[in-house]
Amino acid sequence: MNIEVLGTMDVRENGVPIAPTAPKPRQVLALLALHVDQVVSVASLTEELWGNTPPRRARTTLQTYVLQLRELITAALEQGGPAARTRRSAKDVLVTVPGGYLLDSNDGTSDVREFERLTDKGRQAMEAGNFQGAARHLRKALELWSGPAFVDVHTGQQLETEVRRLEETRLYALDQRIEADLRLGRHRNLIAELTALVSRYPTHETLRGQYMLALHRSGRRSEALQTYQRLRATLAHELGLEPSADLRHLQHLILTAAPDTAYEPSAGDGPAHLTPHTQARGPHDDPRT
Repeated sequence: MNIEVLGTMDVRENGVPIAPTAPKPRQVLALLALHVDQVVSVASLTEELWGNTPPRRARTTLQTYVLQLRELITAALEQGGPAARTRRSAKDVLVTVPGGYLLDSNDGTSDVREFERLTDKGRQAMEAGNFQGAARHLRKALELWSGPAFVDVHTGQQLETEVRRLEETRLYALDQRIEADLRLGRHRNLIAELTALVSRYPTHETLRGQYMLALHRSGRRSEALQTYQRLRATLAHELGLEPSADLRHLQHLILTAAPDTAYEPSAGDGPAHLTPHTQARGPHDDPRT
């Protein structure tokens, strides 16, 4: 089975799409596909479909959706001929287990699992100071995304939570990849990308700090200071807040023309935290180059 959900959902068995068009069976498949090879409880599926107000015959209706999915899986398996039908049946693919259901990938692929694997490798490379490897792994991880996760699936409480989690992980991977590129002296190449990102995420301080740093190292000190002032005005107007101490410190370093400023993400599995530190100047770090 091949599963893609980082964008439009595409689930294939034997190379044949098995995603239904009806919204609720599609939700069931989406939640099972996200947790492929893991048991998804009836309670979780019920909450996803109906929230806190399930119908009286919710269990029976859920079983009907599972049968509809198995019909699609059977049709996909039949396209592989008698040998495929002998190896696996629809009940082997969408398995009933005590208390829930399990979608068996049969050692297939999942873009979520691959994204998380590459992101973890990128994080480990960052921690080891291997910025080239980190940038490579994280770039591959981000290339798996073709749009917001489950963009063509109606999401209930369970999927909505997972969509937010995946988006936070994507932003973390993006922060780390940009940090790795900055460490490699690619500040000029990052400016166009960061210009778009700070426009999309106007209060995201990590991205704003990276943008300021890329501008500063590219000899565009006044623009770096202007982008800080724009963030300050946005935070004050929308949230009644001042920029973080880390970002204020970066502004001070730029004001005092310290081109070797860099940002180091904090340790842990959460989104990057900006921590200013001084880095030895390399051939690409001088803002006059």
